[in-house]
Amino acid sequence: MTDPADHFAGQRRMLQRDRASAALGMVVERDEPGEAIVSMTVRDDMTNGFSITHGGMVFALADTAFAMACNEDSDVTVAAGADISFLKATHAGQTLTAHARRRALAGRSGLYDVTVTDETGDVVAEFRGRSFTTRRAHPDDPS
Repeated sequence: MTDPADHFAGQRRMLQRDRASAALGMVVERDEPGEAIVSMTVRDDMTNGFSITHGGMVFALADTAFAMACNEDSDVTVAAGADISFLKATHAGQTLTAHARRRALAGRSGLYDVTVTDETGDVVAEFRGRSFTTRRAHPDDPS
């Protein structure tokens, strides 16, 4: 069984080094082993040529929630692959929330679903991530 202290220590190390998520203004709402909720307000510089949220920004939000949910202990877990389906356009000023949940974990492989919603609760995108847990410790792990 995973020690929750290991999870939170690993998450803190990962988030402290995650400059991309910080630059996009992502906020962690929930961080538990196998589950995470991360939100982000869409800025003007996150929109595409149609004045809608760039798909890469929605993917980045979902990917961050996925990364948090699958890094459950002191070993580094990375994405082995991911797919996303975009279901609703959003615009600057809206707040998006990604809720990641573990669906399956077998050995060092995991499967996670992430639902991205807008501030009204409408589903914006569905993301499925596949994880692989390495045998490496976090880069700044003292052990």
